[in-house]
Amino acid sequence: MLEIKGLTKKYNKLTAIDNVNLKVESATISILLGPNGAGKSTMMKCITGVLRYEGDIHVCGYNNKSSDARRRLGYTPEVPALYDLLTPMEHMEFIAKAYDIKDWEPKAEALLERFDLDTHKKKVGNELSKGMSQKVSICCSLLIDAEVILFDEPMIGLDPAAIRELKTVFAELRDQGKAVFISTHIIDSVQELWDRAFIMHNGKVERTINSGDIDNSELENIFFKVTGDSGQDTLS
Repeated sequence: MLEIKGLTKKYNKLTAIDNVNLKVESATISILLGPNGAGKSTMMKCITGVLRYEGDIHVCGYNNKSSDARRRLGYTPEVPALYDLLTPMEHMEFIAKAYDIKDWEPKAEALLERFDLDTHKKKVGNELSKGMSQKVSICCSLLIDAEVILFDEPMIGLDPAAIRELKTVFAELRDQGKAVFISTHIIDSVQELWDRAFIMHNGKVERTINSGDIDNSELENIFFKVTGDSGQDTLS
């Protein structure tokens, strides 16, 4: 479970996140919706401890900056951060050693095959396309077998087959009891997947919706009403 209380992030006079409170339960898929600039990626970086902030963030009951929390947290960033001279498998090995994961090779091989990277094993980071880099980043986050997994705009740059596979992965993670938290501005990419939606605008979570409370088709209209967005950035 992920729990956030009173999260505030300021850049000088700009308040990027304004006193946000939310909870992502285990065995659920929660989505963080908002137009570009709403503060979604900033929130993700605060959760991972990359940015300083005010407030409290706990992962499975542990402060997010503690080693106990970090062992339980997986993260796919919005922009893949790969090493130029490491192959996909070497990236997986790096993660396995960092998290002290034993017997990681079979799972790594299966993940690379699942996302059609097995034929690109010998390519290094600076030879991979944006989409392939994104898939390597996703595979690295899934290797950890974390209890809470963050995905920041994970669909951007992926081909249709990879998007379909990633949606299947989201459902599998939920069935395994994981807390899945997905940030996106493309509503169509997460329709029929989510259990709870947080709609973010101007640094605040303006609306929290449980999937059972509305028809799935209503989410887009609610988003527009809350954000005043024209819809151009939310349609795939």
